[in-house]
This record gives sequence, C-alpha cells and structure tokens, in this order.
Amino acid sequence: MADLPTTEQPETDAFPAVFRRVMLKLSGEALMGDKPFGLDETVVGKIADELKEAAALGVQIAVVIGGGNIIRGLAASQQGIDRVTGDYMGMLGTVINSLALQDALEKRKVDTRVQTAIEIREVAERFIRRRAIRHLEKRRVVIFAAGTGSPFFTTDSAAALRSSEIKAEVLLKATKVPGIYSADPRKHPDAELLETVTYQQVLERSLGFMDAAAISICRENHIPIQLFDLSVEGNILRVLRGENVGSVVRQE
Repeated sequence: MADLPTTEQPETDAFPAVFRRVMLKLSGEALMGDKPFGLDETVVGKIADELKEAAALGVQIAVVIGGGNIIRGLAASQQGIDRVTGDYMGMLGTVINSLALQDALEKRKVDTRVQTAIEIREVAERFIRRRAIRHLEKRRVVIFAAGTGSPFFTTDSAAALRSSEIKAEVLLKATKVPGIYSADPRKHPDAELLETVTYQQVLERSLGFMDAAAISICRENHIPIQLFDLSVEGNILRVLRGENVGSVVRQE
C-alpha cells in the first residue's frame, strides 16, 4: 500500500500518521454492536476513543455515518412507505447517529461539528463546503449527516461526494468484514480476500461493498478506498499509519 497518497504529518515514535485528511465512512449497523437495532454506547465510545487518538496526531478527520441501525429508506419502501419519504426518514436516522458520535467525542474533549445536508439549525450546521474545510483545518472532527440531502442516494455516495468536496486523501470504509472478497464468503467458502483491486474490477465484477455511483465518484476524483473491519480494536489507527489492513481500491 506504499503507493497510496501520503502527506507529511507531525509524527511520534510510536505512531507516524501517513494521511493529512481522511474521510471515515461508518455504517449505522456498526454502531449497534450486538444489539438488534439502535445504538450501543460502548461501541460508540470505542470509536470515539480511536478518533481522539487519531485527531491528537494532527490528522484531519471527516465522518459520514449511515442510518441502517434505525431505518433504511429502501427497507421502509418495501413495507409500504413512499420511497422518498423513507429516504428522508433514513436521513434523519443518520442525524441521530451523528449527534451520538459528536456527544461521545465531546465528552473526550475532541472539538466536533455536525453538518447536515438538510436544514436542522437547532441541532447542527447546514453543510457548507468552505466552512467544513475550515473546521478541518482547525483540527475539528467534522461529521456529515443526512446523506446528500436528496432521496435515492446512499450514504456511501454521500461519503464519496463529501470526500471529493473536502479533498480527502482516502475514503476509509469501516465495515463488519475483513475486506473485499472475490465472492460472497458466506456462500463461497473458498472466496479469496483481495488485498488490492481496481475501480474497474469492482464495477465489472459487481463486488458489491459499495454502490456504483460512489465507486465512480472516487474513481473520477482519484480517491482510493480502503475497506477494513471496524470490530477489530485499533484498526482505524493501523490504517492511518499505513499498515496492511483490509483491502484497497485504486487506479491500476
């Protein structure tokens, strides 16, 4: 992974960071822990602990969180709710998750801002690109909520879009699996874990860890995607110091 983009950072002997600005994509399900739905405070706290360590190194951190632990627009539409209405409900779910992570970070004395793609002035700022970048430059963690603000777009697409807008060096997709496999390992026990894969291979082989729109945005803007297992404690920090963790999607 030596050819991923790197920028000089304040270093410590124990932890030299290799990225200056990153986008972390968290699924809503990742915040559930072992619960069937909702938030697990212990899991949220562990994520906040790792982000605090990362921020202390001078890494500029942006976060996009899904809302699947509360509601998914597509799932709601399958239950009879209008798809557009369901998607907006899902956006509000991401706001709840974002506020929960903000609370956990601020309890750890990490300056944090939540920006939303829809207007909710009482609880968060409206997304403004230049203001978001300024927050990052001031070493504040910025959490982008409410997806893109438009229905029919996933939070993966929102993460790719915001990554491009803030000029993130890498999109870190934290999941519940070790990386990208050649096939679904639940159906194919012999599926191979792919350490490196190109954007084109992801699209041609329908590897399915992220929607095609998000992949295309990252490809067009030359943003590598690193997928890793969030449940392994310390993985966020390992990725930030350039260790060989999970899978990387990049140009050939």
